Amino acid sequence: MYHRFRMPSIWQDMDQLQREMNRLFDVSNQGRVFNSPSYPAINIWTNEEGQLISAEMPGIRPEDLEVDVTGDALSISGERKADGIEVDAHLHRQERNSGLFSRTIQLPFMVDTNKVEASFKDGVLVVTLPRADADKPKKITVRQK
Repeated sequence: MYHRFRMPSIWQDMDQLQREMNRLFDVSNQGRVFNSPSYPAINIWTNEEGQLISAEMPGIRPEDLEVDVTGDALSISGERKADGIEVDAHLHRQERNSGLFSRTIQLPFMVDTNKVEASFKDGVLVVTLPRADADKPKKITVRQK
């Protein structure tokens, strides 16, 4: 009986390796704390009066969030609760992490901490950070003598 020897494609080997690596990391990432600089995703707008920061946090409740402002730094931290999945279910893929998160943003100026406001609606946190009066640029009038 004649059997033809077939060399596996290197692409098939790479695909198999990728699947094995994904499976390894999927198992080891369960219940981890994540401090990824990309979570939560944020947008920052700045003008002379202050900054407006919005952060996407779908599935998080406002009571699970903590927003702190100290000088020229804003910290957003909290916890994303795990989905209520049956105990005997096997995880096939996990792309939505759960656990603690923290992100600190360095601001370009000092903030008036008494006027900071934060609101949360539809999974988006919006923080308004007014610039401290002492840190606002002052126009100096030049007089002729």
